[in-house]
Amino acid sequence: MNAMDVEADGLRLRPATTADWPLIRTWIGRPDIQRWWGNPAAAEAEVRLALQTEQALSRIVLLADAPIGYIQAIDASHWGPSLPEGMPAGTWDVDLFIAETEHRGRGYGERALNLIADEVFSTTFALALSVFVAVSNEAAVRAYERAGFRWARIWEDPIFGPSWMMLRDRPPLSGVR
Repeated sequence: MNAMDVEADGLRLRPATTADWPLIRTWIGRPDIQRWWGNPAAAEAEVRLALQTEQALSRIVLLADAPIGYIQAIDASHWGPSLPEGMPAGTWDVDLFIAETEHRGRGYGERALNLIADEVFSTTFALALSVFVAVSNEAAVRAYERAGFRWARIWEDPIFGPSWMMLRDRPPLSGVR
């Protein structure tokens, strides 16, 4: 995968490395992050899978070169055969958190989602991106909507309960009929 940094309005994504593991592990151990990502052991396994999968994109979200969060995108087929009904083949799953509380609610998550979407759609054959967000997490649902995701269906997440499966389709190629 392309390891270049991508940037938008001072927000930048850079490839996560094993040197970032202590920071990521600290973040996913925090109670506020666990509300979105579940228990630390499951979150660690998910992040490690993304970091160790060559085709996955694992990125540190930087603002003025300071790390403020983490985002990853991986072909959803890596999660195994229990994908939710209605998920299109060729979908990549995206997970994100803005760890630093002073940067939440300021649009950084939405911008990071747009940057990862641009990277996924320009470097892979992904047909769509998916996110799963608890129905009770209205702020996250609204942020995903602003980033171009649409509600597809409700899925019963074994950890979080009723969750929206939201999709963002690959944009059409410009100039192609």
